[in-house]
Amino acid sequence: MSLTDKIAKLKKEKRAVILAHNYQRPEIQDIADYVGDSIELSRKAMNEQEAEIIVFSAVDFMAESAAILNPSKKVLLPSLGARCPMAQMLTVDEIKRWKVLYPLLPVVLYVNTLASAKAYCDICCTSANAVEVIESLNAETVLFGPDRNLAEYVEKKTGKKIIPIPEWGFCPTHLLFQPEDVQVLKMQYPDAVVMVHPECSLGMRDAADFVGSTSQMCRYARESPAKRFIVGTEEGLLHRLKKDNPKKEFIPAYEAAVCPNMKLNTLEKLYVALKEEKYAVTVPDAIARQARKALEKMFEITG
Repeated sequence: MSLTDKIAKLKKEKRAVILAHNYQRPEIQDIADYVGDSIELSRKAMNEQEAEIIVFSAVDFMAESAAILNPSKKVLLPSLGARCPMAQMLTVDEIKRWKVLYPLLPVVLYVNTLASAKAYCDICCTSANAVEVIESLNAETVLFGPDRNLAEYVEKKTGKKIIPIPEWGFCPTHLLFQPEDVQVLKMQYPDAVVMVHPECSLGMRDAADFVGSTSQMCRYARESPAKRFIVGTEEGLLHRLKKDNPKKEFIPAYEAAVCPNMKLNTLEKLYVALKEEKYAVTVPDAIARQARKALEKMFEITG
């Protein structure tokens, strides 16, 4: 019996559902019940009434969000080392420091934060709905963390003043993309449409034809008449893009843009986690309650 067959058998026996983020290894995406972005996946899990176990193949903050939104289910993270470096950049102490400096400003946190941080914000957002969330607030200045590039993007889109906390939070993988690489690729593929994630630098966003989250890129690629795309996000998304659009070509804006933390999850680790039900993600009740409020408020605004 192959490893994938063993996982499928275990999944059925344990009434489990497998969620895989768009940046996961191709073989994990292929066996997952759902592939998508972090909140999209957590909400899918909320609708899986029969499931008792969620195996979330992604990084720490995503599994935490799934646990917060699905308190009656056991959430497993296949690799304990799968941590998001950007999420680690914003601590509770840092949030408290900024709230002392600006006590009247709302705090909006990107879902790419740890649960402990979410518990201290007013509302969460994703890269797909950040503009909508900020526009919904009755405030012209907002504290926003932890990604500075997404903060700049939202500021430009909304016209509001966005104060990034911390001042220089970033995604190490998305900072690898350089506009010069796009220029070179456009010389080779002049007909290609450039899609980039808002976590990329301003130079990359300016070089793009479309800026959006992973889910928005998938939708854009599907609906666009273009046949060739240069993609500025973690290389794992290309597997899904190619699978969903077999007649279109997708070129990485930088081939080495790999998130090592996302790639720590493997089929072998996923099998062991499910078999032994190990690496269960738990969030203290007090933190979970507050973080859930911030997530639910986002859902109320964005639908």
